[in-house]
Amino acid sequence: TDVITLPEPYRWIQSGWAIAIVSVLLVAELVLDKVAVVDHVNDVVQTLVRPTVGGVIFAATTAAEQADASTWMQEHPWVGVFLGVVVAGVVHATKATARPLVNVGTVGTGTPVVSAAEDAASLGMSLVAVFLPVLVVVVLLLLAWAAVAMFRRVRRGRRGAATPWRPP
Repeated sequence: TDVITLPEPYRWIQSGWAIAIVSVLLVAELVLDKVAVVDHVNDVVQTLVRPTVGGVIFAATTAAEQADASTWMQEHPWVGVFLGVVVAGVVHATKATARPLVNVGTVGTGTPVVSAAEDAASLGMSLVAVFLPVLVVVVLLLLAWAAVAMFRRVRRGRRGAATPWRPP
């Protein structure tokens, strides 16, 4: 598209076969991720795929943004790959760790709901990253705040549930 023009080393991402592979992976993710237990198997299979793709996409988009200027990132593309692998790896590890807890805690009924919420958040964050990259930091800070607040609420709830009820 005209939104992002990839530099020559990353143009293969726009090829028909690359888009076909990504389309198959997307459909698999959208379908398999909605089924309890199957989503966990998919997460195990995708453990190497997600961080690798994250690294390549991060490096490609960083290179596309820096194409007009000679920058340190352009001279060292492996830094973009490494940062992308780390970010995608953290996101994948969080998802792969939290999802079994959701499956067990809701006996699988929460899986499609959580998956749909993850899909919406991923789409929204991707659009923000492409069209308003400055807002990514704000959105990430809000997500971190929400995660900490939720963690504290769950922890408080567990402490209250751990004490046995005694009649007055």
